[in-house]
Amino acid sequence: MSQSELERTYFQDGLHGNHCYGCGAWNAKGLRIKSYWDGDVSVCVYHPGPHHAAMPPDVMNGGMIATIIDCHCVCSAMADAYRTEGREVGEGDTIWYATASLTVNYRKPTRIDGPVTARARITEKTKTKTLHSVEFYSHDGVLTCDATVLSLRVPDEWADPTGLFQHL
Repeated sequence: MSQSELERTYFQDGLHGNHCYGCGAWNAKGLRIKSYWDGDVSVCVYHPGPHHAAMPPDVMNGGMIATIIDCHCVCSAMADAYRTEGREVGEGDTIWYATASLTVNYRKPTRIDGPVTARARITEKTKTKTLHSVEFYSHDGVLTCDATVLSLRVPDEWADPTGLFQHL
């Protein structure tokens, strides 16, 4: 492991209490994806296991791909909001985003025999919404999917399970 990987800060590690299946560092049975900045691009490298397969056992399940893309972009939107406010992820008042829309275009099968990478770039941003354009690669650098994810900033009550459904 290189020195930069040892010192790397991952967005999800600062999102205390996040129990999401895809990105929650506090979900012991979840994917626990990790995302970080590479300049203005957010990157997520994930190591799928055999249990993430589709019908052919050497191809990654499309739902798993969508989950990685979705969670990576929502966490990237949160990290960008913290960055815009001049704070580290998790510092001060909590910032939460949720998925408003997700579109994945599956271009080629994604091989499951090595790490996959999602690279997301912000294409539109306001104070309450962030639109990402994403490229998803197999371990050998083949572009297998592209996607767009619209994330919306949500109030703190959104993350409070006791108050979540009071507004519905």
